[in-house]
Amino acid sequence: MKNKEDILNFMKESAYNPMLADQMAELFEVKKSERSSFYEMLNEMEAEGLIIKTRKNRYGVPERMNLVVGKLQGHQKGFGFIIPDDENMVDIYISADSMNGAMNNDRVIGKITKSKEGGKRAEGEIIRIIKRATNQVIGTFESNNHFGFVIPDDKRISQDIFVPKTEINGAETGHKVVVEITKWPEPRRNPEGKIIEILGHKGQPGIDILSVIRKYGLPEEFPEDVQSAAEAISETIPQREYERREDLRNLKIVTIDGEDAKDLDDAVSIEKLSNGNYKLGVHIADVSYYVRENDPIDKEAQIRGTSVYLIDRVVPMLPKKLSNGICSLNPKVDRLTMTCMMEIDGAGKVVDHRIFESIIKTNERMTYTDVTKILKDNDPEVTKRYDYLIDDFKLMEELCGILRKKRMARGSIDFDFPESKITLDDRGKPIDVRPYTREIANMVIEEFMLVANETVAEHMYWTELPFIYRIHEDPDPDKMEAFNEFIHNFGYYVKGISDIHPKALQDIIQKVAGKKEEVIINTLMLRSLRKAKYSPECLGHFGLAAKYYTHFTSPIRRYPDLTIHRIIREFLNDSLTDKRIKKLEGFVKYAAKQSSETEITATEAEREVDDLKKAEYMQDRIGEVYDGIITSVTPFGMFVELENTIEGLVHVSSLVDDYYFHDEKHHSFIGEVKRKIYRLGDLVKIKVSKVNVDERTIDFVLEE
Repeated sequence: MKNKEDILNFMKESAYNPMLADQMAELFEVKKSERSSFYEMLNEMEAEGLIIKTRKNRYGVPERMNLVVGKLQGHQKGFGFIIPDDENMVDIYISADSMNGAMNNDRVIGKITKSKEGGKRAEGEIIRIIKRATNQVIGTFESNNHFGFVIPDDKRISQDIFVPKTEINGAETGHKVVVEITKWPEPRRNPEGKIIEILGHKGQPGIDILSVIRKYGLPEEFPEDVQSAAEAISETIPQREYERREDLRNLKIVTIDGEDAKDLDDAVSIEKLSNGNYKLGVHIADVSYYVRENDPIDKEAQIRGTSVYLIDRVVPMLPKKLSNGICSLNPKVDRLTMTCMMEIDGAGKVVDHRIFESIIKTNERMTYTDVTKILKDNDPEVTKRYDYLIDDFKLMEELCGILRKKRMARGSIDFDFPESKITLDDRGKPIDVRPYTREIANMVIEEFMLVANETVAEHMYWTELPFIYRIHEDPDPDKMEAFNEFIHNFGYYVKGISDIHPKALQDIIQKVAGKKEEVIINTLMLRSLRKAKYSPECLGHFGLAAKYYTHFTSPIRRYPDLTIHRIIREFLNDSLTDKRIKKLEGFVKYAAKQSSETEITATEAEREVDDLKKAEYMQDRIGEVYDGIITSVTPFGMFVELENTIEGLVHVSSLVDDYYFHDEKHHSFIGEVKRKIYRLGDLVKIKVSKVNVDERTIDFVLEE
């Protein structure tokens, strides 16, 4: 019997006209005994949005029927966009009147009603909802005399949810609640629901972050079978593993992480060889030994896709017994690892390497702070405490410089935007927000992980086995053209837009370094690039200027890393059969897509918690004056970032000294009478005027 791919390819042929299920069964010569399975497969394909069944029960593919399948991205004003499954298609604008009951993140089929013209987007309407994103919404409950309603935390859900009096279930005004939708929205009618859980009052400590966790559907607890499976894992390493693995316990090996990290999945060792080369060992927790394919822990890890880090807590991919215990490369205990041992010459080239299963015992659990104190500050106390490792750290710094120089020489793009370090008190209240800068210790680990990821990716590429790569595709030429046009105003020019090399962009970064326009140009460049993602195809990493790249180094917190460890293990042990390879081909395709999606969810949740706490921090600073830089210019105002990394909006309506019009092309506001210009990258002085913690918004006004 034909599979889904065969059916799709057939339907995509230009000669194909929509057919009935029976006609297709006849054409494909499906046996009578297999017809029910064939019809079930067609139903599955329809449910997945791969094919469409018309009102006359004929099947076709969406792209040949002026239809688009994708995920709906809602907007708080009621309209939305279909983000097509087909990455070659542009987003489709859906007006509020054409949503037809669809909600944010629903998987939908849309009909294109107006094609893309000039600078305007294509427009359409939702004709079918394939799958609801969720039937539960997190929000704030408001009570009325005879009913209640829930205001969703997710502002992309534009309608409040009506709750009948009989379904309030004890909720009171101001409670953060979970509401289950019982009736989906219809034109001119809000969705209805019932309160199924009260999280607590929105002012209670911890309820704000808990609400974000629930909003993004992040699982707080592990299912009972997963916990039981984790508890059943022995902490004792079997003797056979000591016998079959390479024993590296005699090497000096350390982990280097942040102070708060508990899931230590990478360790490093270094030696200077007699020929002058460096022997770098990157030793990664062998999670694949403990988490076997399709066991309860693996299935749950696959669903989660990644660990999520939310300032004061972690939503882990694996149970703590594994993530903080058995798998974590804690100091002075034996641990199972997957090692990439590399010989690197003075020019940073990996001249030889081996990938193998190993056992290690780390000497120390180092922090970025302490290693930086040794290498940068020559701190006498810390230096004395780790005196037996000092030479190793100096070698690491030396090799880091060599690797970084090589990476920069080939054109790797290195944005140095500071991250936020948000400190909370014991009640979850933000007491400090400041930039977190990369020190030499951070750079050492970064370079060592990059070179290991590249080495493993290239090694596995030549095996021609199914694999998961980390890819970053070339930029969109139109976006690059717009970027080039903008920087031309500052006297810069990017060469070779049609077939751009990352070195051309790196050259711009180097030219603007330390200049007034540095932030503006780097910010705009970053926005002009595509986002990195996982893929079963090795398409290279534009930003790193790397032909081969994967994620090998964090299997405790990333599912793709765990998956490729399994493939590497089977390859090393020569246990890959043709049947197994065929199965892996399908799985890596699915896992790459799933992991890319969970990564986006995790990033959004982490960003929202940061925005929430930044807004809460600035709530106590209304009226205070700060220096800032304009980081974005939109038709409705300018976003200004302060030195502490907090960003707020100067609304165009607050610019009262003139009538300002938005110059989109030059990312600026220009005064009509006085011709005063506010442009991306300009330094300005602002006053904090308004903060809305619920909306995660901060408003500024300019101070003259």
